[in-house]
Amino acid sequence: MTWLQRYHWRSFIKFSLWLYPVAGLLSALLVAPVVRELEILTQWTLFNFSPDGARAILGALASSMLTFLIFVLSSMIIVVQLASAQLTPRIIILAFSKPQVKTALGIFTFSYIYTLAALGRVEQTVPQLPVALAVVLNLLSIIVFVRFVYQIGIGLRPIAMLEDVGMTARGVVETVYPKLFDPAHKSKAPSDRRPSSPSRIIDHRGASGTIQAFSPADMVAIAQRADAIIEMVPQVGDFIVMGDPLFRVVSEQRPVDDAALRHCIAIGPERTMEQDPRFAFRIMVDIANRALSPGINDPTTAVLALDQIHRLLLHVGQRDLDSGVVRDADGKFRLIYDTPDWPDYVLLAVSEIRQYGKGSLQVARRLRAMLEHMIRVLPEGRRAPLHRELQLLQKSVERDFDDQMDRDMAEVSDNQGVGGSAQSG
Repeated sequence: MTWLQRYHWRSFIKFSLWLYPVAGLLSALLVAPVVRELEILTQWTLFNFSPDGARAILGALASSMLTFLIFVLSSMIIVVQLASAQLTPRIIILAFSKPQVKTALGIFTFSYIYTLAALGRVEQTVPQLPVALAVVLNLLSIIVFVRFVYQIGIGLRPIAMLEDVGMTARGVVETVYPKLFDPAHKSKAPSDRRPSSPSRIIDHRGASGTIQAFSPADMVAIAQRADAIIEMVPQVGDFIVMGDPLFRVVSEQRPVDDAALRHCIAIGPERTMEQDPRFAFRIMVDIANRALSPGINDPTTAVLALDQIHRLLLHVGQRDLDSGVVRDADGKFRLIYDTPDWPDYVLLAVSEIRQYGKGSLQVARRLRAMLEHMIRVLPEGRRAPLHRELQLLQKSVERDFDDQMDRDMAEVSDNQGVGGSAQSG
């Protein structure tokens, strides 16, 4: 199995909504005969249902459980659509991939199919244990439904979605950038190490899409077998179409397997956070931008987004960002790829919110608090982009606040936007 096939399987298991219901359906069909055999062994007679009573109870439960499933799926779609309209459409896949959503649907499906299986066995005699278990499962489903509604209700709040994105992104950052930033270590940019030898282009074949992830280890192995240097042209998160260059192969001593190399890149309809921390910033910045739009005008949600952006950007600033160069076991360059640097992250995290939040007292004060705090705590090598954004913020305040008293208030650092204590520097 290739890396690309493994990646697709992992993504299918992680994001598929219908996998859990199918698993629940199959599990119910397997559990039903086991419970019947267990009843024969134990001679279960605790509730002593009559045939008519068992049919009435199980028929009502099965009918209500099917309605239950339809209602849950329909309401889930409506709630996610409303939340995506208020926040950003990029949270739809995150909402549907929540474990509590898939687990609840799996339990509901299991209860429904098992209830049908128990109902089908009620004849002149009643299988007491299967009927009792079906009743218990349906009661459990009611409890799960109430908890499901509660979790979905609080889970689709802006702060809950922002925290989910932020926590997921922190894990991605630690995976992509495993080392802490060392100010004493100076690493060259990948462009300084690109060989000048003639190269062969390997283009993209297949449907258009976005680079979601790639496998450096497999690419290095391919390059090592061919004694070549491979340069990956697009970055993770870039959109490509058929015919666009995927790789440049340099110093190729033996033929490189083009098909195997193409199978080291995953291309899909939209970006994911698996190897792309910038996508997490993109989601949070989009939520802030939507909140600051004239149609919504909710600067407090933008400040909540800035809280999570502040936390994540500080985490990125403390990591040793990828140089985009991979060596083999012998120390030879085998793979080169473009990767974002620190100014790219700062630009993404700050610039659009500063522009969309012009004239907002909350946004100006919270942005200033974020930038000044990171200037204080991050090493010297990380401060230049932060100083530049702080200068741009100051110019924006001077331009957007005509009244001197408003301008003075906008020039105060406040971690709450408005309402917190002024920061002492």
